[in-house]
Amino acid sequence: MKLNELTSYLESLAPLAYQEDYDNAGLIVGRPEMEVHRALVSLDCTEAVVNEAIATNCQVIVSHHPIVFRGLKKFNGKTYVERVVEKAIRNNIAIYAIHTNLDNMIAGVNAKICETLGLKNCRILSPKHNLLKKLVTYAPQSHADTVRNALFAAGAGNIGNYSETSFNAEGTGTFKGNDQTNPYVGEPGKRHLENEVRIETVYPAILESKILMALVLNHPYEEVAYDLYSLTNQNQQVGSGMIGELDNALAEEAFLHHVKEKMHCHVIRHTEYTGKSVKRVAVCGGAGGFLLKQAIAAGADVFITGDYKYHEFFDADGKVLIADVGHFESEQFTQQLLYEIITKKFTNFAVRLTEVNTNPVKYFI
Repeated sequence: MKLNELTSYLESLAPLAYQEDYDNAGLIVGRPEMEVHRALVSLDCTEAVVNEAIATNCQVIVSHHPIVFRGLKKFNGKTYVERVVEKAIRNNIAIYAIHTNLDNMIAGVNAKICETLGLKNCRILSPKHNLLKKLVTYAPQSHADTVRNALFAAGAGNIGNYSETSFNAEGTGTFKGNDQTNPYVGEPGKRHLENEVRIETVYPAILESKILMALVLNHPYEEVAYDLYSLTNQNQQVGSGMIGELDNALAEEAFLHHVKEKMHCHVIRHTEYTGKSVKRVAVCGGAGGFLLKQAIAAGADVFITGDYKYHEFFDADGKVLIADVGHFESEQFTQQLLYEIITKKFTNFAVRLTEVNTNPVKYFI
């Protein structure tokens, strides 16, 4: 299939618009129209992973972390980044990264951590704001269902676990067209009164052009009246970290043993025990120290993440147990998540998990 069939599907699940400002997710090497028959999934795209792709005849590498974060000015092989990009180009291998946009999805990286740890009743720890908008439009009663259905099909009306949500109120609309119009109802030059339905619905801002196109194409009027409102509401489907609960509370040491086993950790760096049992757990794959305040505010007994610095451990202040499992360890299951996503959608497309351990951190035990 064409590479853009794969990338478009991945971006429908984790839109590039939801990546953080510093990130570089998306197609890094390759042409969207190139043919691909086999994909290699990895956490990182290293030179060893590219070599594996060559050896296994994979035309595309789908990695979590982008190999390129900042612009490259020279390609002379002096850095591992340059060597990876050069080798991929020479061997016609595409590189695609799905990073913080996947981190920020409710069914993304952190959901996989929660699943691994057996957490229930999970929700996003720090939902993002200003991602939603509201559309208000007016349709004649005879076409209200048609307009609503078109908006829903285009992606409007989804709130959490509910779909096709809208508010509707009947009223009377007035309009008078000039002699250049050909109104659906009424006559040019005469004021017309029409029984109409006011339709209100919310939608992700990134779908605005698609939503408006559906509105215009399915509305009978020559000039479609509508209002757009920006919303500051939280989007409960998009944001950083997650928080969930254990079926049964555990003592802190017992819980850390559970984490070490389930997440295959060589070591866990943690703060002093608080003396409380563990029931509510906050997680953030990668470097999640910025979410500590949110974890405490949400009542987490433990906050699991990676890349904690020495002085940041003091910030727990006895209010929560911080458990630093390591960056790679916290995100290693992302490979399996991507494998499941791709194979479920493209049943005839060959996908393999990398056999390369890309963790740059080694442990002397």
